[in-house]
Amino acid sequence: MKTVRLTAAQAMVRYLSKQQNEDGVPFFGGCWAIFGHGNVAGMGEALHGIGDDFPTWRGHNEQGMAHAAIAYAKASNRKRAMTVTTSIGPGATNMVTAAALAHVNRLPVLFVPGDVFANRAPDPVLQQVEDFGDGTISANDCFKPVSRYFDRIMRAEQLLTALPRAMATLTDPADCGPVTLAFCQDVQAEAYDWPESFFDVKVWKTKRPRADLDQLDAAVAAIKAAKQPMIIAGGGVHYAGACDALAEFAHRHNIPVGETQAGKSAMPWDDELNLGSIGVTGASSANAIAENADLIIAVGTRLQDFTTGSWALFKHPDRRILSINVAAYDAAKHNAIAVTGDAKITLAEIGGMLGDYRAPAIDANLKSGWIAAVDKVTATPTGNALPTDAQVIGAVQRSVDDDAIVVCAAGGLPGELHKLWKAAKPNGYHVEYGFSCMGYEIAGGLGVKMAQPDREVVVMVGDGSYMMMNSELATSVMLGHKIITVILDNRGFGCINRLQMATGGESFNNLLDTARHVVPSAIDFTAHAGSMGAIAEKVSSISELEAAMERARKADRSYAIVIDTDPLPSTDAGGHWWDVAVPEVSVRPTVNEARKNYEAALKQQRPGD
Repeated sequence: MKTVRLTAAQAMVRYLSKQQNEDGVPFFGGCWAIFGHGNVAGMGEALHGIGDDFPTWRGHNEQGMAHAAIAYAKASNRKRAMTVTTSIGPGATNMVTAAALAHVNRLPVLFVPGDVFANRAPDPVLQQVEDFGDGTISANDCFKPVSRYFDRIMRAEQLLTALPRAMATLTDPADCGPVTLAFCQDVQAEAYDWPESFFDVKVWKTKRPRADLDQLDAAVAAIKAAKQPMIIAGGGVHYAGACDALAEFAHRHNIPVGETQAGKSAMPWDDELNLGSIGVTGASSANAIAENADLIIAVGTRLQDFTTGSWALFKHPDRRILSINVAAYDAAKHNAIAVTGDAKITLAEIGGMLGDYRAPAIDANLKSGWIAAVDKVTATPTGNALPTDAQVIGAVQRSVDDDAIVVCAAGGLPGELHKLWKAAKPNGYHVEYGFSCMGYEIAGGLGVKMAQPDREVVVMVGDGSYMMMNSELATSVMLGHKIITVILDNRGFGCINRLQMATGGESFNNLLDTARHVVPSAIDFTAHAGSMGAIAEKVSSISELEAAMERARKADRSYAIVIDTDPLPSTDAGGHWWDVAVPEVSVRPTVNEARKNYEAALKQQRPGD
């Protein structure tokens, strides 16, 4: 057996560089790295040595660069991913939030945090977390609950099994998610005689598991028996490459479609059967059909509470759920008729078995009425009042072409975008709402741009999320990956302030003016973005925003546009109740009234049904 002598870190990097997807493209787009004492000597030297065969990208914040890696995978429909390496202490734990985000959203990313010395000779080392009752614990154990696969590399040869297991998880459609290989820093530097065959090119083809025939028969019977079926398109439609299959299935059988946050842009916004977003932030058109549907065909969705209106949206007394999902865990939720299989293949097989079946026609006025409502709230405002989020969205929408990708995450903007953004092409809508993680936006926009360099990437972010994490704006400038960032300044956490007031509370500790302070907040976002190398300007109206967007599109580097917005309004049209527990006891009448309304709404819930 021919061998080659390499350090464990060199072996890891070489192995990862040889992994390809079915298109013959490297599976990994490289490695994000912030070096510290736990990885600079081992992984740092290995990454330097391999050069452009496995490029290294430098971020400014560990969580931020991990978000960029996750967004890269999402924008690539999970056909590509990235690695992220950090030191052993705060660098590692900074990534735990990102790992949770990837876990919730079923997205592949390989975390390689440095770990303590396997030989324990200098124990305890700088940044080591000591457990008084367990000598095997390190800070990296925090990754275990939020990793699909976790391993601690304490001997070099353990990589011979750990790396293939990691790849199997990262490329599996059902088990896909973050992998953590905690890499002991002394082991990174240890040499071993590796079989040369370990570094042969490996192609990972997309798995498309077929559903059981009995499941397919049950699905066909349920659809044929339905009087008003409806499809809910989730993120799995994108990841399975099933957008065309979904449209063909829907049109062949005349079944309307509603889209989740992750599923949005699976069908063009102007398709007559695409009734828009569904659920808590849903369109009135899609929600009206959902309320009366007797069969919900859930395709590639985990049926999050925002999708189901906290399980109060589907009101038909005899309604059933047919769940098509590659993950048996998701397919079996809420007593669904489970069809466990690839969305693209399964839709085609069920469609063939249905033959000429067509569902009854729906009222065309539902969609036209909703689009009219969207156009009204996103139109250019008259008067001098501060613009709403909806009006800013309308201005951005009018300023970009159909190839543009809008990126967002937590707060009120995702809800408004879910309702109002008109996505024309697949992957044109990139909103992280599974974990609803503030601070994802700018780093995510960078990752999207790296995955889709030929498409315009527009990041929409509130001032609260911008303050949480903004450093990767500088990274986008440094790397030459231009993004346009629109910063909506409503002077606080406007979304949660609205929720606080809607549940009977006072505006408290959310808006900057109602938070405890000595000096009123006066953050200059334009100067801040400019200090990181972006071109930046502040506008005072929607018409000025549209003019600035034109300048931004022509610019040669990342561009930031700041606009003040009203923190209170949100789009009244559409939407649905969401289960947010209200206190049973309060001295405040507004809270007591909110509790009464809450208890009445709870009666509409059908959990487990």
